[in-house]
This record gives sequence, C-alpha cells and structure tokens, in this order.
Amino acid sequence: MTLEIVLATHNPGKVAEFQKMVAEHLTDVTVLSYDGPVPVEDGTTFDDNALLKARAAAAHTGRIALADDSGICVDIMNGAPGIFSARWAGHRADADANIRLLLEQLADVRRPHRDAHFHCTLALVVPADASGAAAAREVLAHGEWPGQIAYEPRGSYGHGYDPIFEPDGREITAAELQPAVKNAESHRARAFAALLPHLAELAGAVGDGR
Repeated sequence: MTLEIVLATHNPGKVAEFQKMVAEHLTDVTVLSYDGPVPVEDGTTFDDNALLKARAAAAHTGRIALADDSGICVDIMNGAPGIFSARWAGHRADADANIRLLLEQLADVRRPHRDAHFHCTLALVVPADASGAAAAREVLAHGEWPGQIAYEPRGSYGHGYDPIFEPDGREITAAELQPAVKNAESHRARAFAALLPHLAELAGAVGDGR
C-alpha cells in the first residue's frame, strides 16, 4: 500500500517540489495537493504557523498532513523578517517589494555584519483515524541554511529572497544556483531530511497493514 499525505498549501510549485523530494527517497509515499481552507498564520513562531496549517489540513481531509513555514532571518535585525518574511513590505507586497525594503534597511550595514539564514519548520500531523496510524501524532522538523545578504539581487532561479541570499561557501546567490543544487542544499531540504525517518516509519506501518 502507498502512504498518502496531503500538503497544506495552495501553491502548486511547492507541491511539485515536495513531490520530487519524496519521490527521490520514498517510493511508497504520495504527496497530494490540497484545496481546503488554510488558516490565518497568526502564530508567533515558525512552529506555530506550520502546525496551524497541518492541523487544519488533517482535520479537513482526515489524512496525514504536512505543512511548512519558512522565512529569512537576519542576525543584525534580531532574526527579522522571520515569520513575517512573505509580507515584510505589506500584506499585498510581492517578493520584489520585500527584497527592496530589506536591502534598504541594510543599506548602511557592511560585511561581516550581513549574516543571515533561511529557516524551515515542517509539521507532520497524523490524525487518530488515519490509515496506518494507531494514535494521533505531531512531528516537527527543522532546517537552517546559513549565509549572508547580498548587496543587490542576482539570478533568475528560485523565488522569494533567493536573489539576495548567498549561502555559506558560495560566491553566488541562491537564485544563481541550479534548481537541483538549491533543492539539495536548502533549508527545506534539510528539514525534510530530519523528517524522513518519520515518513519512512509511517510508510512502513501502512505497508505492514498496521
């Protein structure tokens, strides 16, 4: 049997990314898209928001649900934008506006004081009546990708703050990395690696008929 997990997002690109990551490691797990309600992300941490989304999807579908909450955290700004990364320049702002505002705020900050990291929290919620699950379970996995904020945007790959994030050990931005390389190194890939044993355990339980 195949373990089916619903991904709590309406973003088809994110669904495709997770489907690819799962397929590379687990042949008996399928990631499904989600068309149900997504709650307001009013938590105060990445963990809070990831759990809010995963719990809502699990409750709505009755399936095992996975959600992520991610953002960029700048050391000299005490971790901001953080959970507000997607709406740093306002609720209606796009990625370009967010980037412009962050660069303006760091205009007088020179290296080595531009350290930052991407953070990702993955939340896995198993409802009590989900196939293969004996009881309700919630799992959190975390991943961080350290680097620095560039002085100007560069690159055409990726999304969000990728054009101004230079990963440690590289002289190019995340948006200049080939997608396959970025997806193997990113904060999301690191969080997924931490979650992988739990997914494998659930898949094994389904395969054994438990």
